[in-house]
Amino acid sequence: MKEEHKRKEEKELIKRFEALLKSGENFYFDEESYLHIMGYYARIDRLSKALKAGRNALEFYPFSTDINMETADILVKLNQLDEALEVISKVLILQPNDPELLLQKGSIFSMKGSCQEAIDCFEMMLDNWEAKDEIYYSIGLAYQGMSQFDQAAANYKKAIEFNMLNENALYELAYCLDLSGELESSLSYYERFIDQDPYSEYAWYNIGTVYNKLKKYDEAVNAYEFAIAIEDEYSSAYFNLANAQMNLQEYDKALSNYQRTFELEGASSEIYCHIGAAYEKMNQLELGIKYYQKATKLDQMYHEAWFGIGVCLSLQEKWHESIHFLNKALKLDLENGFYWKTVADTEYKIGNVVSALDAYIEASEMDPENSKIWLDWSMVYYDQGEYEQALSVIEAGLDEIPDHSELFYRSVVYFMATGSYKHAISKLETALMLDYEGHKVLFDFFPELHTQKALFRIIERYGESNE
Repeated sequence: MKEEHKRKEEKELIKRFEALLKSGENFYFDEESYLHIMGYYARIDRLSKALKAGRNALEFYPFSTDINMETADILVKLNQLDEALEVISKVLILQPNDPELLLQKGSIFSMKGSCQEAIDCFEMMLDNWEAKDEIYYSIGLAYQGMSQFDQAAANYKKAIEFNMLNENALYELAYCLDLSGELESSLSYYERFIDQDPYSEYAWYNIGTVYNKLKKYDEAVNAYEFAIAIEDEYSSAYFNLANAQMNLQEYDKALSNYQRTFELEGASSEIYCHIGAAYEKMNQLELGIKYYQKATKLDQMYHEAWFGIGVCLSLQEKWHESIHFLNKALKLDLENGFYWKTVADTEYKIGNVVSALDAYIEASEMDPENSKIWLDWSMVYYDQGEYEQALSVIEAGLDEIPDHSELFYRSVVYFMATGSYKHAISKLETALMLDYEGHKVLFDFFPELHTQKALFRIIERYGESNE
């Protein structure tokens, strides 16, 4: 009854505001009413009207902290960051140490990329802000924005010392330590939390996250299982345990833990997509598609789910159906090299050679260090009998990944196809030096016995000379 009365009051307030807006009159409301009006329009994403209300409110209440903050927030949503800063700066003149104003100003500086100015704001409010982990986390993000990863890591550590449950700080700390090559050496830092409290599910969860980042999936599984043993409703631990098990190819176990996450947290695009991926890896493709579809129904912009449907259809060799969903995913994430490559592979399967070649070009620009792109792209030309073009693609790949043995072995194939045997032998020697055992891939391209014997003699001589 109370809620219904509130909704009715809000409806009447908005109706009155709309009428005054149409009449062009200079309208007066009390401060709380203006905040209700601005909040209502912001909630339904009619930001221009919210801003109109905010500007009018400031004529009557120029020093109201709440109205200034709400107006600045609307300007941020409209991407008018400089004007938002002006609004906050004016009221800060009167209240220079107001922590909420400093937090908002610092956040706007961060959005503008003015990271040092953001840090200055955040540091000014440390003494007056209870949740200090949030401030140290924000300072860490600002340093990270300047690529000062050591300083960022130091602030993330401070955030964690104030609040071990700050998952964002833990994640970003691991990211910074990983970038600076210090993640493994920092294990002792994380183990310290376990030494302090061996029955802390959060400590075990944190160390599991580090092991996951280090790709030590067995250790990550053990850590997450400890966390769950202590707290059997720790949904994040179940989710990350499942991720580690996916990397260990323990798909049935991963599925079980994703389903447990679903029981604890309810439906989300993310969990549906991960359940779909587990079914996909178990080759239960119809179930995979079903869960990917559930994810897209919750969020049409969730490109991973559209991509998952496309992959499942590809695995069923339904190429024409697959390309539709792969392209939907690609349109939502145009800078994803893996998506471009998958589209290229599928277009080629359909017989759309020109579209496939265009997609490989995009893939190579997005992810030039992915050797599969160069190998599969060149293979399109090789299949068409365009050996010089195939060779040109592989040479471009070697410019990007100069020590990749498989690219050298493939160049051997293409040089032989063009009749350039001297160049082929030179490339073969380099490939053997990089990865002697990798020479077996050559025999897939040369089923003729006499060619295999000739190649084997060269390979054998190289092996004997290097014993």
